[in-house]
Amino acid sequence: MILVSACLLGINCRFDGQSRTNEALLSSLKGAYYIPVCPEQLGGLPTPRSRAWITAGDGDDVLAGRASVINEAGGDVTAQFIKGALETEKLVALFNVKKAYLKGKSPSCGVGKIYHGKDLVTGNGVCAALLLRKNVELVSV
Repeated sequence: MILVSACLLGINCRFDGQSRTNEALLSSLKGAYYIPVCPEQLGGLPTPRSRAWITAGDGDDVLAGRASVINEAGGDVTAQFIKGALETEKLVALFNVKKAYLKGKSPSCGVGKIYHGKDLVTGNGVCAALLLRKNVELVSV
């Protein structure tokens, strides 16, 4: 079973109410079993919502309580990002997920690169960091 960021599959769940449909990914998944997931929605955030970013560090720092996720309106959405990651973790365990295709640069799903405001920095999003702890192979799309 494979986990896939729902926005990559054409589901309008991004912060701006849009998707980032990836036709090549959709084509490669033909015949495969996969679960669409949006950790931010699973955490209780609406769509659309204010853009958010990790204030310092990365998803590991958020999970450890050393960093926060703040939206552009100044609201602290750390709890929702953590809840979304934990709900995603439940799906991983329930369906024995071993691989995930995640939306790059996202504060939830980013693998290897995320934004701090307008700056692209090295690090993983909150959900990606938790999935790595569960030995899920992550592919940034």
